[in-house]
Amino acid sequence: MALINKKVMNFAYGMGAAVVIVGALFKITHFELGPLTGTLMLSIGLLTEAFIFALSAFEPVENELDWTLVYPELAGGEAKPKSKKAEDSADANGLLSQKLDAMLKEAKVDGELMASLGNSIKNFESAAKGIAPTVDSLASTKKYSEELTKAAAQMESLNSLYKLQLESASVNAEANKDIAENAAMLKQQMQSMTANIASLNAVYGGMLSAMSNKG
Repeated sequence: MALINKKVMNFAYGMGAAVVIVGALFKITHFELGPLTGTLMLSIGLLTEAFIFALSAFEPVENELDWTLVYPELAGGEAKPKSKKAEDSADANGLLSQKLDAMLKEAKVDGELMASLGNSIKNFESAAKGIAPTVDSLASTKKYSEELTKAAAQMESLNSLYKLQLESASVNAEANKDIAENAAMLKQQMQSMTANIASLNAVYGGMLSAMSNKG
């Protein structure tokens, strides 16, 4: 177990180096801050660094990783021959092929099953080709139905227009009838007015004759 934590040692290294640098700066520039002269600051920095290096003697050495556990060829200092790798790859491929054959055998996938599957696909293709005319016929029937629906809509529009024309003709007939009745009444009123005017003229003529005789 380490006597001093690694983080503490890293902090001590950094602070000790900082004190040495500040002391060297004081010494080079002959800067003084009260009792803190360049010589004193440099001495304090060197003593601090010496103390830190003394503590580093007790810092444990980290265990190196054993890479031979991951790469066994490092144990002998020589890489594995390529031919050996090729043989291992071939063996692995052979095992994979054997496992695949075993799986196909367990699933009862053989040549007869594949041939049957091929025949089924061909039959499905033939059936699909036979369905094509039926699909075309259905498309034609759908188009004919759409045309009938469109024609029915047009006929409905024509019926509505004819109905409006009939209603308009009926209204016009009633208006003409009213006009005829009004014309007959106007004619009667004109005849009555003419008769009244004639009577007034006769009376006025009589009055004029009477006035002439008196004169």
